Amino acid sequence: MSPLSLSSLETKDFLAIGAAVLLSGALYSTGRRKSRYPPGPKKLPVVGNLFDLPKGFEWETYALWSKEFNSDVIHLEVLGKSIIVVNSFDAATELFDKRSTFYSSRPQFPMVNELMGWKWLISAMVYGEPWRERRKLFQKHFSSNNASFYQPVQTEFIRKMLVRLVEHPDDFLGITRHAVGGMSLSLAYGIPIQHQDDPYISLAEKAAASISEAAIPGAFLVDMMPSLRGVLEMIPGSTFKQKVQYYHDLQETFHNKPYDATIKNIASGVAKPSFMSACMEEIDETGNIPHQKEVIKDTAGIVFAAAADTTLSGIHSLFVAMLHHPEVQEKAQAELDRVLGGRLPEFSDEPDLPYVSAVVKELLRWHPATPIAVPHYASEDDMWEGYHIPKGSVVIGNAWAILHDEEAYPDPSAFKPERFLDKEGQLDKNVRDPALAAFGFGRRMCPGSHIGMSVVWLTTATILATLNISQAVDENGVPIAHKIEYLPGLIW
Repeated sequence: MSPLSLSSLETKDFLAIGAAVLLSGALYSTGRRKSRYPPGPKKLPVVGNLFDLPKGFEWETYALWSKEFNSDVIHLEVLGKSIIVVNSFDAATELFDKRSTFYSSRPQFPMVNELMGWKWLISAMVYGEPWRERRKLFQKHFSSNNASFYQPVQTEFIRKMLVRLVEHPDDFLGITRHAVGGMSLSLAYGIPIQHQDDPYISLAEKAAASISEAAIPGAFLVDMMPSLRGVLEMIPGSTFKQKVQYYHDLQETFHNKPYDATIKNIASGVAKPSFMSACMEEIDETGNIPHQKEVIKDTAGIVFAAAADTTLSGIHSLFVAMLHHPEVQEKAQAELDRVLGGRLPEFSDEPDLPYVSAVVKELLRWHPATPIAVPHYASEDDMWEGYHIPKGSVVIGNAWAILHDEEAYPDPSAFKPERFLDKEGQLDKNVRDPALAAFGFGRRMCPGSHIGMSVVWLTTATILATLNISQAVDENGVPIAHKIEYLPGLIW
């Protein structure tokens, strides 16, 4: 088995250990069973819902369970540990916003945080001062009030991307990936990228893939039963130890390589303006310099990582949507032609392009980059509508279910930008903004959501103002059918 792919076979490895280890390792409390938890699938003795955990596209399964049990909040139990899934906007607002004191921390998954080493990521940190420090530093440089810092870089890379799309339209996936990765690298470190096959972008892609797969609750039994780590490493034929080492090395390279390169560039006087160069100039020489550098290093890594997957997902969804809905493409192009008169779009054009903005909102809702949010952690016992949410629960916001709520978004499976417009063709403020669910919840909502949205907006406007998205044809002019699938995973 290749170390480049995470396996869900940890469950089989675990079963090979035998029932004795299972019984001795499970943190199972018969007293807790008497509590009135939210409804959910029937639980087996000891293992609970271990064998019910979805193998992929778990957000759809959670939404189906929510309807089956007629409850916005459902409960699963795996080896004595509670998993709470929140499937409605009202429940998410109540728990993550109004009761944010209880639900602002993160569960500490041994695989991602300790074994792979991603505990420095702001999205993985427990709620506390280290998290506040890094978030504060990020917001200082990337707030919407500081758009002059990042929008010129975004514009530069999007326009370079346009030229390459015109020259090599068949490579649109690689070109957009290169542009978004280069944009993130430039903003974080000021490091120039190679024209193609850039090693830093490749590194970011591998790192993001490893996290997205490993972070799914239940993907690795070591997250449910940390005591199994040594046992899993000793099972004949198990690749667990090999995978852990590979992914830990990948994390270390991602964390250190661009940082070290930027430090050298700064020392030699060739560093380009970036988040990191600005932060290094602001270091308080009278304070704890090593600590300040650690915070800068972590936050720069967060900037590099944050935009790559979430932003790219929105852009790739644009190609899918326009391919299947040429009528939407035509309406957007008509608006762009009328407003721009043949020039390229700027960020300042956004108020005059409501239909394009509606397309972007629908992209965000239709196929959200993070269909389930990074899990929260219940730091205290709580009650929701008479149901007990036990302290220590993993609490998951099902953004996909919220963004496919038929009451808020009628005919949710259809791609309809018009749902966000009023009768005058302007953005309808009465329609719930999908950004309220697509970027996380409560205090743990992504602090850079506005940056990702601005990239998707300008990319959408630029591509539709200049290009037509249509199916490729064979040598006989017959359209080539393509099967398009979204992959399961979790973006941190």
